[in-house]
Amino acid sequence: MGTKVDDFLAATMPRYEQAEIALHNGDAAPRIAMWSRNEPVTVLGAARSGTGWDEVQRLFERLGSAFSNCTSYENEVVAAGASGDLAYIVAFEHTTASLDGAPPQPYVLRATTVFRREEGEWKVVHRHADPASDNAVAMAKRLASTLD
Repeated sequence: MGTKVDDFLAATMPRYEQAEIALHNGDAAPRIAMWSRNEPVTVLGAARSGTGWDEVQRLFERLGSAFSNCTSYENEVVAAGASGDLAYIVAFEHTTASLDGAPPQPYVLRATTVFRREEGEWKVVHRHADPASDNAVAMAKRLASTLD
């Protein structure tokens, strides 16, 4: 029998990683499906932030339309915790994808994601990400101007 953290990671990470790959291939729907509709929901993103479901959903749709051609994605979990109906992961996200049709470029984000269990399913309620590599800084600046 696994620990609460092991159970959380086993239930969540495959779906989370598939959602991130889909987003970086231009499809925001799987990421949107992983998020809670119950307030509060917040994003403090590398390029843009949002508060409340309406803002967060629009942000994800715009991100999905900016990315394509994800050639690799790895979620390097540094720490994770689960207690009751709350859980979190802290990770380095290693992604190679195209932004606005440019050739795929690798970049790394530091990301903290908070989950809440709702009706037996882990839903994301908060994400904070910032650049962890020089090319991620440049990518975030390009993305921010794309999202304007």
